Amino acid sequence: MELQWFPGHMAKTRRLLKENIKLVDVVIELVDARLPLSSRNPEIDKIVGNKPRIVVLNKSDMADSATNKQWISWFKQKGISAVEINSLSGQGITGIDREIEKVLAEKFRKDKERGIQRHAVKMMVAGIPNVGKSSFINKLSKRAATKTGNRPGVTQAKQWIRIAGKYELLDTPGILWPKFEDKDAAMRIAFTGGIKDEIMDIEELAFYLVDYLKKNYPENLQERYKLDEGFDEIESYELLELIGRKRGCIVSGGNVDMLRASNLILDDFRSAKIGNISLEKPSMYK
Repeated sequence: MELQWFPGHMAKTRRLLKENIKLVDVVIELVDARLPLSSRNPEIDKIVGNKPRIVVLNKSDMADSATNKQWISWFKQKGISAVEINSLSGQGITGIDREIEKVLAEKFRKDKERGIQRHAVKMMVAGIPNVGKSSFINKLSKRAATKTGNRPGVTQAKQWIRIAGKYELLDTPGILWPKFEDKDAAMRIAFTGGIKDEIMDIEELAFYLVDYLKKNYPENLQERYKLDEGFDEIESYELLELIGRKRGCIVSGGNVDMLRASNLILDDFRSAKIGNISLEKPSMYK
């Protein structure tokens, strides 16, 4: 599967980031806690350089909590501050304040020695589409500061957002790299809805998701779809068909509507009805 999806506003955002990186004190990079590495844009490393950065594992409530902790440790071992949050409920948001104080401690110290009065921290919020940036900003600012949506590509222009004199946030549209050379990474992003379903083969996508869940979270599958013992020995496509049959995705002739079944399991995953699922773990990247 080779994907090409690089809308014009994304190319514009890449230029925006490069032009504005010098204006900010710290970069807040949002990633999806379910796939922290696949949902990082490799372009950001080049653009950010040595600028202080905090990786925020958003949607942590939808991921495996034990795996979240492993990722926090993994990032910190690499010298990157990281914190897990749920931008919808606000859980973990206060951790952002603590991490900002840590990563900018040296700057604050030098400014104080020079007699420079502390100003509102300027931060850039960046991340790929559908990772929850707008919801994060709204929760941090405690108001509907930006448009939100559950489809990629909602935010399409930069904007500065003031927060009680404490922070000034530079919001940017989500950016995605123009070509996915890693099929697995692209598939994981597609599982979460980070790539428009309209350009995907939904049945193929659901097949790979069922295959992953069968191997890594069989108990979740069994409980959600009331599967009998031994279901994990069934071929993944047949298992997808079985789930469709159990959920009444039947068409004339008694056949399973595979497209409907595929959409059903993708929707169940994206709404966490199958449980807290992590699509990648640090052990995969040794």
